[in-house]
Amino acid sequence: MINIDYIKFISQDECFSLVYKYHYSKIKPKLTKICIGGYKNNKLVAVMSLGWGVRPKHTIKKLFPPLDTKDYWEIGKMCVADEMPKNTESEFISKIIKLIKKNFPNIKCIFTWADGIMGKPGYVYQAANFLYGGYITTDTYFTSDGEKVHPRTTGKIGGRPTKNFLKKNNWTHVKGKQFRYLYPIDKSILKYSTVDWGLKHPKEKDLKWSMWTLEEGWIDCERPYYNRDSLFFYNKNKKDLFSLRKDNKRLAP
Repeated sequence: MINIDYIKFISQDECFSLVYKYHYSKIKPKLTKICIGGYKNNKLVAVMSLGWGVRPKHTIKKLFPPLDTKDYWEIGKMCVADEMPKNTESEFISKIIKLIKKNFPNIKCIFTWADGIMGKPGYVYQAANFLYGGYITTDTYFTSDGEKVHPRTTGKIGGRPTKNFLKKNNWTHVKGKQFRYLYPIDKSILKYSTVDWGLKHPKEKDLKWSMWTLEEGWIDCERPYYNRDSLFFYNKNKKDLFSLRKDNKRLAP
């Protein structure tokens, strides 16, 4: 069964209209190069943005010292409409890889992360034949109603929340894993990598979380509660943000 009839380049507005509707993270990557849409019965049902993360040169040089930003793209956002079958993602990715090979011969690899904090070992990338390259431990925050707040966006309240801020506002500070994935369009680059890429992929059992507590510091915990429909912090107006900033006393002006 074919889930995606065809794909084509689309605008960022078209892409992120679907992201805002279906993706758990509403943050738009700043360094987006291209967006691609997947269609079923002429309806947009899947999108992917490609470009770079917040440190493009650092990312590629750390993984492949001889390469540079012109040689790779990172998946910024990818999402599929909820009504589509589960294997739609891998089919969509496969079509995108073919399009990149045809239209962008300079691109040697596609890099991405699977967000273990959100309970994602990367099954979509595994099904699309991406190689796995280990993990890093990272952290994020969750508001009292389960909204995910990336540390990069805490500048809205003057910087990372203080311990008193977390307690007063009932926020949770959580650590977890991010899993590296790579699709080597040019497989010869693998000999230059500082990372061992392979097919021994992580599974549910490899997901681990810890949370910070006033009483015991960092302790192991279950997967944090997440409310995809909550955009309380994301949509905060300046007045509300200033109020939160005052709570964050160590960093407030």
